[in-house]
Amino acid sequence: MEIRATTEQDLDVFVDTVHTAFGRFPETPIDGGGLWWSALEMDRGLLAMADGRPVGTAAAYSFELTLPGGIPVPAPGVSAVGVLPSHRRQGVLSAMMRHQLTELRARGEFLSVLLATEAVIYRRFGYGPATYTRRLTVQRHQATFALPRAQASATGLVEVLRRAECGEILEEVYDRYRRAQPGALSRPHRWWALGAGQPPVTPAPRYVAVHRDGDGVPDGYASYSIDESGTLTVDETIATDDAVSTALSRFLLGHDLVTEVVFKHVPSDHPLRWQLADFNAGQLGTDIDWLWVRLLDIPRALTARGWFTDGELVLDVADPFLGEHGRYLLTVRDSHAECVPTDREPDLSLDVSDLGSIYLGGTAPSMLVAAGHIQAHRPGAAALADALFRAERSPHCLHWF
Repeated sequence: MEIRATTEQDLDVFVDTVHTAFGRFPETPIDGGGLWWSALEMDRGLLAMADGRPVGTAAAYSFELTLPGGIPVPAPGVSAVGVLPSHRRQGVLSAMMRHQLTELRARGEFLSVLLATEAVIYRRFGYGPATYTRRLTVQRHQATFALPRAQASATGLVEVLRRAECGEILEEVYDRYRRAQPGALSRPHRWWALGAGQPPVTPAPRYVAVHRDGDGVPDGYASYSIDESGTLTVDETIATDDAVSTALSRFLLGHDLVTEVVFKHVPSDHPLRWQLADFNAGQLGTDIDWLWVRLLDIPRALTARGWFTDGELVLDVADPFLGEHGRYLLTVRDSHAECVPTDREPDLSLDVSDLGSIYLGGTAPSMLVAAGHIQAHRPGAAALADALFRAERSPHCLHWF
């Protein structure tokens, strides 16, 4: 078996192979784009070849990931990973993943991210779930807001536009949002221009509630559609502050001729349920893993993010997939970290996938200690790790790729 890089000339073969791997057929092109694979970067793709024919695929997109502290860093987004049914369980996937991780390191990347179609697959390659999302459903007749006691109301107004009318607004507001939101990924201009991905990136018909501040500058939006049953489904709500988010929620929940409002992606600690007069009016779905993180250079990764508590920990990290093992002294002072190899006794022993899970602050180290994933070697180590790895707000990712 050979694993080789792809070129633009391989696009059709790549697309056909990955669709065959998943038992699907490529979509028919629509006016204005809208094909998820139109944003593929063929200089970052891989084809696994056996007997002269393609049997596996893997791709990577060039994104930025916002770390705790509002720090954007390069983050290749791994996607379009598939192996033909005839060649599964023959080591093709492992070979592609090892090849890809080696290549990413050679490019100077210190982490990578992906969305996992099956959660049991990618942990063995060193990825750990790092952000989560939920569906929130509110019955329209129960959508009365309680009187606020503290939060200031947003100034400005909401206007309704069609998706085709506000592409530049969506792109600009999303970019402002993602730069301040831990766990958020960039949406490169070419994604918007090609209509690649899911609504509202794709030009599928949608209404967009655009919030403008007192000076008329857009500072939030919600993309939505209403079906024949009267369900209003919100693709995503993007807001630059909590007051704008509340204003958009009020607008959506006040829509006439609607029986229920479904917010497809909200963080687990979304405040809407607390804002309603009836707390139980907002029904949360189960947590769904979303963004998975894989660290490739642990010292660089840990010193890149922002920190909010001083302290030091010795982390003993195993990376069985790449056959590596390291022990690191993490020292945080005045919001900055140093991370160096050490031979001191460890405070915590963990797999690189667990380190990926806690890296953005969305998974508490103490949770993984309780689950038997992380071993704490002294009292208080897990509590200190919780305090150190927390983010300024829950990490959340909306971008699909």
